[in-house]
Amino acid sequence: MIYQSTRDHRLAASSTRAVLDGIAPDGGLYMLDHMEALDFDWRSLLEKDTMSMSAEILSALLPEFADMSALVKSGYAGKFETDELTPTVSVGDRHVLELFRGPTSAFKDVALSLLPRLITAAKDVEGESGDTVILTATSGDTGKAALEGFHDVPGTKIIVFYPHGGVSPVQQAQMTTQVGDNVCVCAVRGNFDDAQTGVKNIFAACAGRDLDGARLSSANSINIGRLVPQIVYYFKAYADLVNAGRIKAGQPVHYVVPTGNFGDILAGYFAKLLGLPVGKLVCASNANNVLTDFIETGVYDKRRPFHKTTSPSMDILVSSNLERLLYLLCGCDNEYVADRMRELKEHGVYRVNETLLQKLRAEFACGCASDEDAADAIETVWREQGYLMDPHTAVAWCVSEQFMASRQDDAPVVVLSTASPYKFPAAVLSALGQEPDADEFAALDQLHALTGVPIPKNLAALREMPVRHTDVIDKEDMLSYVLRKVGEKQW
Repeated sequence: MIYQSTRDHRLAASSTRAVLDGIAPDGGLYMLDHMEALDFDWRSLLEKDTMSMSAEILSALLPEFADMSALVKSGYAGKFETDELTPTVSVGDRHVLELFRGPTSAFKDVALSLLPRLITAAKDVEGESGDTVILTATSGDTGKAALEGFHDVPGTKIIVFYPHGGVSPVQQAQMTTQVGDNVCVCAVRGNFDDAQTGVKNIFAACAGRDLDGARLSSANSINIGRLVPQIVYYFKAYADLVNAGRIKAGQPVHYVVPTGNFGDILAGYFAKLLGLPVGKLVCASNANNVLTDFIETGVYDKRRPFHKTTSPSMDILVSSNLERLLYLLCGCDNEYVADRMRELKEHGVYRVNETLLQKLRAEFACGCASDEDAADAIETVWREQGYLMDPHTAVAWCVSEQFMASRQDDAPVVVLSTASPYKFPAAVLSALGQEPDADEFAALDQLHALTGVPIPKNLAALREMPVRHTDVIDKEDMLSYVLRKVGEKQW
């Protein structure tokens, strides 16, 4: 199966090569041209367990990997709270897809528990023996999930960059206490977009450069190997609704997704291309509502104030995976995509044509919510339903209410819950009318005492762990930092 750069069809790769490289040499993202043309029996998946479902989806989209079932089992078995991986629960008149039951209490675990196995297997297929150095920019959750997945994996090293002061104290502690002889964590003075742009620039600067036998790759969702595993939980939620008798196979389901970098919601669109009866994919934004404006107007404009919010993993103005959606909606016209990405880089803004905008709005709805809106939702849902949400899930809940007020049918609505409320205890306590302890780890206990909701074991143990990573650099120094670290024999 051939993947091509979204910006240049001449840059093609097998699925194993695409996973290893992470990003195409021209800065484009690897994509299949006609995913909907695959001979894929989506109905048969509804009767399978989650791991079998995952193996079948991955085998269809990454066919050069041998024994995908074994890779899936080694990636997931025993690491999640349940073998379901991502349970669906009913909350009032909606359904919540809980994506935070993995080893780091965030949705990124679904993909990043598996990606290290995919990279190791891809190296075997491609006959590579040197180190693979994983570069990752994180707005909070990707970093820890990637570190957890890659630490001490032979033949790999991982460097995680996060925005200095731009993640919650719990998220920061998850990363800076990470053990492993092959891991490195560094704060960047700037926001997530600065860190993400810096990583992309490093890939461009290192193309063709000798890195002492090492090869760079990515654990961000720009890597198709990070994105494809996320498709499974859309099928899983749909199967849960069928098995519960809420719908019959073939009826549509709407999904509301808290969205920053666009990978999570794009996985839902991939599921639809594979045949899943997805209704609307509803893009939920916080105050950094660049995606809401884009879906409404067709203008993507990053030239706007950057807001630090209580949902920091969504504090993003450049949504990298949107490039893949543009590619699909414009009929895989790589020149059209390359022109839009050039406009974004040079001018900070681009506009899509009316035809593409209408295609976009046929598939996606959108909305946004303020910190105050999210706090109100946390308090209301807890008081009325006894269900505790984190701020990102609360943003999606608010937008789901906007969507349900205007939709034209009564199809089920699934809200994707992307993180445990215990990753943001201060914000959740404030929403519940409490004064959070200044020590965020004491706030964990405070939230537990108030609600009785169990603290995830991985978060409860953080307070006892020593800080191991203290580097802070300017965004302009990211390339020199990586080159220096790659040259070091011991980290």
